Amino acid sequence: MSSAATTHRGRLPRRWLQAHGLAPHLLGCLLLVGVGAGISKLMAVSEFLWIPYGILLAYLLLAPRRLWPAYLAAGLLGRLLGAAVAHVPWQSNLVETSFDLLEAVLAAFWLRRRSAQLPNFMQYAYLKRFFAIAVLAVPLVTSLLHALVESLWLHLPFLLNFLSWAGSDSLGVCLATPAVVAIFRGRRSFLRESRQAWKTMLLLAASSVVILSQAKAPLHFLIYPLLILVFLRLGIGWAAMATVFVAIAGGWYTGHGEGPFFAASAHSLLSPTVVLQIFAASAMLMLYAIAMVLENHRSTERNLQKIASLHRLVMENSRDVILVADFEGNRSFVSGAKDGWSGWGDEELKGKRTLDMVHPEDRPGLTALIEALRNGQNDALAEYRIAKPDESYVWVEASLRTIRDPATGAPKSILNSMREITERKLAEQKLAEAYRAVEELAVTDALTGLANRRHFDQYLTTEWRRGMREHTPLSLVIIDADLFKSFNDTYGHLRGDNCLKQIAEAIQDVVSRPGDLVARFGGEEFAVVLPNTDSSGAFQVAQDICAAMRDRQLPHSGNPSGVVTISAGCATLVPQLGQHAPSLIDCADQALYEAKNKGRNRACAFRSAESGSPAIEIDREPAARRFA
Repeated sequence: MSSAATTHRGRLPRRWLQAHGLAPHLLGCLLLVGVGAGISKLMAVSEFLWIPYGILLAYLLLAPRRLWPAYLAAGLLGRLLGAAVAHVPWQSNLVETSFDLLEAVLAAFWLRRRSAQLPNFMQYAYLKRFFAIAVLAVPLVTSLLHALVESLWLHLPFLLNFLSWAGSDSLGVCLATPAVVAIFRGRRSFLRESRQAWKTMLLLAASSVVILSQAKAPLHFLIYPLLILVFLRLGIGWAAMATVFVAIAGGWYTGHGEGPFFAASAHSLLSPTVVLQIFAASAMLMLYAIAMVLENHRSTERNLQKIASLHRLVMENSRDVILVADFEGNRSFVSGAKDGWSGWGDEELKGKRTLDMVHPEDRPGLTALIEALRNGQNDALAEYRIAKPDESYVWVEASLRTIRDPATGAPKSILNSMREITERKLAEQKLAEAYRAVEELAVTDALTGLANRRHFDQYLTTEWRRGMREHTPLSLVIIDADLFKSFNDTYGHLRGDNCLKQIAEAIQDVVSRPGDLVARFGGEEFAVVLPNTDSSGAFQVAQDICAAMRDRQLPHSGNPSGVVTISAGCATLVPQLGQHAPSLIDCADQALYEAKNKGRNRACAFRSAESGSPAIEIDREPAARRFA
């Protein structure tokens, strides 16, 4: 036989299952409901435990609503056949079957109406809804109708029939539905574990038969730990099946007047059936209570594992170093940065105190922040330098947050998340230097290096306001190069620029007070602002500047002196209300104009009109020293 033919034959069962996938499920529903009904009738346990209702409800809870008619038809046929095999009268069989289907439909409709998900008996909310609807409400309503119908049609006792139907259906769905759901939802693991489960199940079966077949020693409570053992080893599906087996075995012996439940009824107001029902129901409730506790525990473990995995992922891939330390700096937790920028290992960092690693210049500020956190502040942000193993330093940005005691709320320790910012700090430093350079360019004359006209105007205005507040004199000297156009025409512009630099240097040689300002006023003109200087002092400065320039002996063939000379005009005012700084400039400019008219190479001082002369000329010889 060819391999292609073998492969084709192997695919046939799979295709048949895909094409007829519903048929095996319907056949399984028919058989389980039929066997459940037949066993309950033949073994005379239907008075306290009715399994078919629970089996059919499990199928409806697991199936889509569009398939409910098919499952109801299968359940109907199985129910009729099972009861017929047990020789149940057709009238009774028809009534009971109709009410079984009604119960299953009502319970499934209300359970699926409230939740579109598959049944989950591990959830407390779903389990509570299941017991309220399927175990209590629906059996009570249908048993009331069933008892009424049979009392009118078959003339059976109403109260006895009602109690028997309600109790048996409630217990049947309580045991059978969760068992079938657990088996079908975990059928792969159920079948895989079946071989390993036989020993445990045989131990339970043998123990149950021994315990339930005798009444001399009431040891039925020993079945509880056996059921718990089945649950812990095999799961809730096997445990539910084992509970059903125990209930059926107990019903068999109780129905035949044997076992501990029949013996206990002799000393109780409850019937043997009711005692057995309480025992089986409590066993099932015990198993599902344990299952819910374990599921909550597993859910908590899964959540903790997710949190731990996420924590580990963050710690392993974070560029930050995360520290937990007390207020003395002793560290209890350290997670090193992914790229190891600190140079220290986690254990090395853990053994060092925080402040010991901080640059001495940054310790006072960080100490103050830690003290603020100790006194109740919640968080803080700090930038400081920490030492590396090679004794170099890196800049870090630390986000500090107070960790408080959960019971008292008192500050207990500090969570410190550090990130290296050395490159950022270097960039900030370069930016600050660039900003300062731009500021200097904005207020500095490019040729001479003196203050430019903009800086001069700002400074003069500032000092004018200061003099107005303090009633102190403010002096101004305006200086102009003599015959500078002739110098440019004779020696060229490059020599002219050098000449301006020489004048600037000569002025700076004379003006040395920190509060004085030397500025290039425009072209070949310069200005000197002299705060808190009277007219005599300003005149002395102007005279010294002229002499300093003559001493440089810079050749100028177009000047009668043969060297470059300058003319200076100075003025002094005590700023008053109603006056403005430009008035001082105007006065100094008039004095300069007077120096030019007097033959240049000299200094003149402005005098008010009341003095009788607008300006005073001085000798050309340099003064000995500046007025102090």
